[in-house]
Amino acid sequence: MQSWIRSGGIRGSRAFCTSVALMAATLFSCSPPLTGDPNSAIARAESVNENSIIASDIRQISQPRWIEIDLSEQRLRAWEGKKLVYSYRISGGKRSTPTPIGRFRINSKYRTHRMRGRGYNIPDVPYTMYFYRGYAIHGAYWHNRFGTPVSHGCVNLPVKQARRLYNWTKMGTLVVVRR
Repeated sequence: MQSWIRSGGIRGSRAFCTSVALMAATLFSCSPPLTGDPNSAIARAESVNENSIIASDIRQISQPRWIEIDLSEQRLRAWEGKKLVYSYRISGGKRSTPTPIGRFRINSKYRTHRMRGRGYNIPDVPYTMYFYRGYAIHGAYWHNRFGTPVSHGCVNLPVKQARRLYNWTKMGTLVVVRR
């Protein structure tokens, strides 16, 4: 019995030591994660294999996407750096419920979302992208007066255009709202 326990213990300790050795080898053989500026990662990749990265890919990665909302024109423009990607007519906030002015970031996105407030309760608002408190860019299926300020402060788009913009944006996309 003693020899059976001893041999089992030895076998168990061998398996344990082998597992620890394999885990240590795995940990030490991995390359460190890329940190810092994503452009520096591109530069490293480019120096390793210049043919694998096309110049337009580098420009696209290094030029951030951002949204400009011009309330005086009732127009939204989506940009990649200095390249205009989308330009849509919107409905911003009425004089009594204005759209906030400033620089914001998209902080949450919902495929559909119920929006409630003073004087409205709208279910299934499509392609909602909140950028400041309860203010969002979203599709509006309940009106077709784009180009005219009619909202309670949000930025309304036709549903198809809101879907394109929703799919194009990421969390943290810059939103610049001006008069």
